[in-house]
Amino acid sequence: MLVYCTQPSPRFDYIARYLLEDLCGFEISITSDIHLFNADQGPCLCYAEKNLAPVSFHISPYGLLAEEEIKPQEIKTEGWRGHKTFFITNGTDLPFDIFSASFFLVSRYEEYLPNEKDMYGRYAHTNSLAYKNDFLKLPLVNCWVMELRRLLLRKFPHLSYQRRAFSFVPTYDIDMAWTYLHKGFLRNAAGFAKTLLHGQWKQAVKRIDVLTGKRNDPYDVYEWLDALHLKYSLRPHYFFLLAKEARGYDTNIDPEKKEMKDLISYHSMGYTVGIHPSWQSGDEMELLEKEISSLKNITGGEVTNSRFHYIRFCLPGDYRKLTGAGIKDDFSMGYGDINGFRASVSTPFPWYDLGKEKITELTIHPFCWMDANSHYEQAYSPAQAYLELKSYHEIIKKTEGEMNIISHNSFFSDEPEFDGWKKAYEIFLDEVVYWDL
Repeated sequence: MLVYCTQPSPRFDYIARYLLEDLCGFEISITSDIHLFNADQGPCLCYAEKNLAPVSFHISPYGLLAEEEIKPQEIKTEGWRGHKTFFITNGTDLPFDIFSASFFLVSRYEEYLPNEKDMYGRYAHTNSLAYKNDFLKLPLVNCWVMELRRLLLRKFPHLSYQRRAFSFVPTYDIDMAWTYLHKGFLRNAAGFAKTLLHGQWKQAVKRIDVLTGKRNDPYDVYEWLDALHLKYSLRPHYFFLLAKEARGYDTNIDPEKKEMKDLISYHSMGYTVGIHPSWQSGDEMELLEKEISSLKNITGGEVTNSRFHYIRFCLPGDYRKLTGAGIKDDFSMGYGDINGFRASVSTPFPWYDLGKEKITELTIHPFCWMDANSHYEQAYSPAQAYLELKSYHEIIKKTEGEMNIISHNSFFSDEPEFDGWKKAYEIFLDEVVYWDL
């Protein structure tokens, strides 16, 4: 399909190829040559103020993609085919500029504007257009694209396309590999004293039993996860926190311990292993590079996958740090305090550095759900979390997306705080994911 654009720009080239090629599955060529466009006899799309060819599919531009600055946008939403839209125009075949609207959401344009931070210094979800207009729970861009493809195929019935296959990708953040084991004498002594001080006798006994080998460590659920992945033919991603110094929000096991190295090495042989940049490394590029180097030395391979600890990152600086450190795939695009679609899309996309106006080699894999958000922030029970997962699965599968979720090994333990979460995950895989096989 030939696509005509009056004002070609890096922004338009980026979003047009993402929507029409990656999501719709069409093969396209982009031109600003009106003579070439008028001479074309095949399916065509005109992105101009007026429809320049009677047989073309017409979308009128809002203007965002022709700009070279970042500025506040006046946005009013309207309804279209059951979904909210914005950047309303007078296009013949589409009542809004799907390219500009999608670019605004996917590029995270609003995060480049002055905004309030949450208590952790992150972009607060309450700032977002999706939250304010109640579409945070939808991969809205995917929904728009499904409608766009239907309209294009109605106009050009012989237009061929490649349908995307839905996929489910479980990912795990290993912030604390073991509850009691391998923490060292001082940390265990302090933890033991704390449980006694608070009268938590069962926890104190459990700690002693684990340390003396009478029972398994509660967080050691790795064999159970292996069995699930084998049963459902899953290809998970593991992200390990490797802060050298355990302090603040970084309370991991010392990455220099043999047991920790063995655990990481084991997982790297059968799964994709990535770095979980610590809170501390978010402030020091040198620490980030050291953590990546540590993981590289343990696995013996390149480290190209990453997800920020506590989802603590700000655009564009932290993504630039990742690209500078050789990371190719990031899995942090979501919120650390509420579930939903931060970029309003469920399909991986190349990161567009809006500050530099260029497409980068960093691929963003958005996630829609994290157990910690469900439990701590949304106060959901395991049963409610199951229903939440199921609802995301339904909409993502319907729109041919990729379902990325985040779990923590701690949630699958037998600790009283996490009672029911392990079972809920098993039920979700058995009653929902099983049928995708």
